[in-house]
Amino acid sequence: MARHWQRRPCLVRDALPGFVAPLEVHRLFALATRDDVESRLVARQGGRYTLRHGPFARLPSRRRRGWTLLVQGVDLHDDAVHALMQRFRFVPDARLDDVMVSFATDGGGVGPHVDSYDVFLLQAHGRRRWRVAPPGDTTLVAGAPVKLLARFEPRHEWELGPGDLLYLPPGWGHDGVARDECTTISVGFRAPSRREFLAAYLAACADDPGGADPRYADRGRRVDAHPARIPPDLLRRLTGWAGDWRPRSTDVARFIGRWLTEPKPTVWFDPARPCLPSPRFAARAAATGLVLDRRTRMGWRGRWVFVNGEAIQPPPAARRWLRHLADRRSLDAADAGRCIADPSVAAMLAEWHAAGWLHLAAAAPAPSRSR
Repeated sequence: MARHWQRRPCLVRDALPGFVAPLEVHRLFALATRDDVESRLVARQGGRYTLRHGPFARLPSRRRRGWTLLVQGVDLHDDAVHALMQRFRFVPDARLDDVMVSFATDGGGVGPHVDSYDVFLLQAHGRRRWRVAPPGDTTLVAGAPVKLLARFEPRHEWELGPGDLLYLPPGWGHDGVARDECTTISVGFRAPSRREFLAAYLAACADDPGGADPRYADRGRRVDAHPARIPPDLLRRLTGWAGDWRPRSTDVARFIGRWLTEPKPTVWFDPARPCLPSPRFAARAAATGLVLDRRTRMGWRGRWVFVNGEAIQPPPAARRWLRHLADRRSLDAADAGRCIADPSVAAMLAEWHAAGWLHLAAAAPAPSRSR
């Protein structure tokens, strides 16, 4: 982190000794058939690329050269990939985005490109050659269906095999080409831009800007010979309202927590079956423990706990255990019992359980495509 994070690439040979791909190719292909999974197919023939978006009823033959299947958010749909992602939690969860898995036949790749976020590229099976260039000209090839760098001058070249790991900071150009049939796991990180954040925050403020709500009035106005002209006093009043508006820091912080834990639009939770009443749920939780659903995003700051876009201010006695739940993504039976000692917290967690946000540790569900 001190030498490489957001500074320079880092190649780690045999980062995971004896690594076995957590997801078999046929299961990746099955995910690409689903309409709740984001997938893309990039094919290359010479210097020309084509792009198609899933879901895919059929994929090209694995004997055909030069095509790549990219499946986004695989950690949301597969427990083994989700567990692999947990190994990268030395970076805050608020920065972790998702895991993309790409399968490519010999010669497959998406061309030289640049990402605006950090990425770890873990080779799962087969071999892939990476060429890497430092930040520079980001002009794109006009008219290309994928974002290809028009000028790509690599300074590093590495071939990765199973278990090898390559970290790339934002802005570094890279081009990965399959040397044979291969699978690469990409752990991506979230890096919000100023415009992206303000667009979301101001949209939320539009629903409730806070403060007093006076209405414009113009008693004593005279007859106007220019009715189409915007009145100067109206302009001054509206400009003043815009200039005087100031969000409170506590409101901003609460929005940030909600925004950073908001699941992506394609995420759906499986409601608990059966739905347990609060007392029964509390008894079961104290006996088995709790585990967050792999799709749940949870964080905390000060007195606030954030989960799946909601902000909660729990009782002080439960705050410690809810922070542990966020940090560890699970609570053992003893800690779960302490957390739900407050009936209001037990009722809240029972609602989370009913919604599919968390599960009883001994009864975590198998992967499902139910919405």
